[in-house]
Amino acid sequence: MAPEESKPVEPVADKGKQAAEAEAPDSHDDGDKKSKRNKIKEVLKGKSSSSSSSAAADPNADFKKALSGLTPEQIQQFIAHNPALAKELSQLSGGSASSADDAAKMLKKLNLEDIMTGLAASGKNAKDMGSYKFWQTQPVPKFGEKGEVEEGPLRIQKVEDVPKEPAPLVAGFEWVTMDLTNDDEIKEVYELLNKHYVEDDEAMFRFNYSPSILRWAMMPPGWKKEYHVGVRATQSRKLVAFISAIPVNLNVRNKNIICSEVNFLSIHKKLRGKRLTPVLIKEITRRSNLNEIWQGLYTAGVVLPKPVSTCRYYHRALNWQKLYEVGFSPLPPNSKPQYQVRKYALPESTNTKGLRAMQEKDIDAVIDLYKKYMGRFDMYPEFTREEAYHWFMPKIEPSGEQVVWTYVVENNEKKITDFFSFFSIESSAIGNSKHSVIRVAYMFYYATEVGLSTPFDKPALKTRLNELVHDGLILAKKYKFDVFNALSLMDNALFLEQQKFGGGDGQLHYYLFNYRLNPISGGVNQKNQLDEENLSGIGTVMP
Repeated sequence: MAPEESKPVEPVADKGKQAAEAEAPDSHDDGDKKSKRNKIKEVLKGKSSSSSSSAAADPNADFKKALSGLTPEQIQQFIAHNPALAKELSQLSGGSASSADDAAKMLKKLNLEDIMTGLAASGKNAKDMGSYKFWQTQPVPKFGEKGEVEEGPLRIQKVEDVPKEPAPLVAGFEWVTMDLTNDDEIKEVYELLNKHYVEDDEAMFRFNYSPSILRWAMMPPGWKKEYHVGVRATQSRKLVAFISAIPVNLNVRNKNIICSEVNFLSIHKKLRGKRLTPVLIKEITRRSNLNEIWQGLYTAGVVLPKPVSTCRYYHRALNWQKLYEVGFSPLPPNSKPQYQVRKYALPESTNTKGLRAMQEKDIDAVIDLYKKYMGRFDMYPEFTREEAYHWFMPKIEPSGEQVVWTYVVENNEKKITDFFSFFSIESSAIGNSKHSVIRVAYMFYYATEVGLSTPFDKPALKTRLNELVHDGLILAKKYKFDVFNALSLMDNALFLEQQKFGGGDGQLHYYLFNYRLNPISGGVNQKNQLDEENLSGIGTVMP
């Protein structure tokens, strides 16, 4: 499934303050007094001015307080500006909330988490919410389930019950299996993704996956050709849709689940009204089921029934001037470009003693450290030695391109005590006359012995991760990356703010197909701010 293109929504301010706190009031405000509707926006952004300690402890209290002062007409207007929230309320009311009074009553029944779910799917994603009809027929958890649930599969099936042939497509289109070992066919996938895959809300940036990255992401050990599913136009033979999956051994709260990790769902823009998305999902599910894989793992920038967890994107400028010129990074109020360039400047060399590029001889030590460190999280993939080699080993592809960078720290006793990794995905700068691409480094996996101490020493881990990630930023800058992206998963909340990452406008929702799971912390709180106290239980990074 598609991730989310994201860009900064607020510059990083010193001492942890967000520049968004300095936003001017709406033009309809009277003098310095903000409207009650704007107060709701403040609560949703985590900017309530309330000094009450009880309200600070309970975000819903702030929200309810702001909501109580609105007239039904004001509430209805607020809902009208958020289509996905309106749909959520309509589903909750069974379509009966026709008047302003009804809308107000329904909104007051929701808690802040429900409101944020609706808002997260607003804008360009609102039209995708029609897929609810499809998901209601699938073995996925439903919205509205309250309290702790029994974890496990939702539907038990047998291979003999799985259709042996795919469902028919509309006239003029046919199923194909793409051969990614064939240069011509992977070029077709590459071109489809580059023109029709995920882009940001303003259509300024779009993921730009190279053939080398696609092979790395879709052809790990255990990959199957039949999991590279395409749809062609019968007459022109043009590839118009694609979806893929790879097998993954997922550890979910100490239970091992063999999943299909679904990714790269892309449909030609002219065919997005043909309802191909449900058909593609059904087909990749059918092919997985024929291999006795009954669960699926996928992520999306849109809200579907029902996220296991939601993480937020964060961005750290490495080449601020370029990011500013393409419209990725904003210029903060009362600042100048040279100030921002200086703010994000990095040293020329790293500082961690014993830091070096990972070598093949390090594989076993890296796997051992990975397993111990990742065991702290609620959901993470378990790698074999062959898989770890594939995902972590730095190598130059035949094209001359490098996809992944991994560094280890070796102490005086020749023991590997830490490692971190990042991978590369370019984004196209759509319609920009000066720059065509942005080179983006994505935080991948990391581990350190400092996180394994008993008792757990969070301050020491925070210090160590900041040292490692700071060196990672220096290395990414050395390799000409323009920006370093990370999610709020794992222990990232311990270093994102300190390393000058700014919160993005994108969220990434994690889903499990045919498996009910109690929620996992995504590393942000109900106000969508970093949750350094609880951190995240998500230990899964999908390219």
